[in-house]
Amino acid sequence: MAKAFTHSGEAHSADCCAEERPALTGTVAWLQGITLVWMTLECGGSLYAAARAHSVALLAFGADSLIEMLSAAVVLLQFAPRFGLKKNHADRAAAMLLFALAAMVACLASLRFRGEVETSRLGIAITVLALVVMPILAALKRRQAQRMGNTALAADATQSATCAYLAAVTLAGLGMNAVWHLSWIDPVAALAAVPILLVEGRRTWRGQGCGCAG
Repeated sequence: MAKAFTHSGEAHSADCCAEERPALTGTVAWLQGITLVWMTLECGGSLYAAARAHSVALLAFGADSLIEMLSAAVVLLQFAPRFGLKKNHADRAAAMLLFALAAMVACLASLRFRGEVETSRLGIAITVLALVVMPILAALKRRQAQRMGNTALAADATQSATCAYLAAVTLAGLGMNAVWHLSWIDPVAALAAVPILLVEGRRTWRGQGCGCAG
């Protein structure tokens, strides 16, 4: 009886942490496709605006867009027939992307530009659009991740939500600088996102999205 109970418990645990490759649904393909297209435009526009305005916050926001592109690609690679990622490997990869983003934001915020931070209308427009688009994408991804029990997709949803958070603090920094010309607020806005990135990266690394341990 004890042996049978043990086998049953192992089977139940395997339901969540199974290494079987999931099937790609039309919803996931659509969500990740939209993410890749949007992040490409957002990354290019943000980095261009950052160079023009000498803004660390915009540079960090553009870097976040690049990491978000990689995260979306990681999710899609799980479903590729000739390049299937194991579930735990995808989870760890998504967590590493979150850690990389936190480190990148901290490094970029420590940079000092010689010129004053200038007002960026393009940067303001991009961050406003991101505040509209990214929360919607994050909610849709999170719902789909819960249905599939896919923590890599859940981590990608977190990245989308984090992108919206970064957009908010970046927009606040750009707006305050545009009105009061406070250059020091720009790196402060960039650093404001680091704690949430570290916390979510740790949760994803532990596989807490589906209750799996390490």
